[in-house]
Amino acid sequence: MTTWSERLTELGITLPPVAAPVAAYVPAVRSGAQVLTSGQLPFVDGALAATGKLGAEVSAEQGAELARTCALNALAAVHALVGIDSVVRVVKVVGFVASAEGFTGQPGVVNGASELLGEVFGEAGVHARSAVGVAELPLGAPVEVELVVEVA
Repeated sequence: MTTWSERLTELGITLPPVAAPVAAYVPAVRSGAQVLTSGQLPFVDGALAATGKLGAEVSAEQGAELARTCALNALAAVHALVGIDSVVRVVKVVGFVASAEGFTGQPGVVNGASELLGEVFGEAGVHARSAVGVAELPLGAPVEVELVVEVA
């Protein structure tokens, strides 16, 4: 059986370093057989990849790419805590989308995270999900994603 680490390599994906918390929290915690990540922003090399709201400064397509980046950052937090190969399945994804008035495409934006998880974990990446439109996110980020995964 291919490990998740091997699958990431096959996909040409390298997990980024864990994003440093911007307030008083840790990137992820383990409780029993689950790891819960803090909300992850679309940081790339220590800086936000974009700022603004979906439906104004940020397109839905850009938002989906940013949600993918958030999911990679969340996987990096899981990996740093327990190792990516201990993941049994993705349980839940929560995506927050900073939305301009009238923007209703939150599910499509959060698909960027969901589709990445499907690419990496296959059937074990199928999950419950919420995609929530919000007025503002920390640091002006367009998207924030948190994960709950079951681990061995």
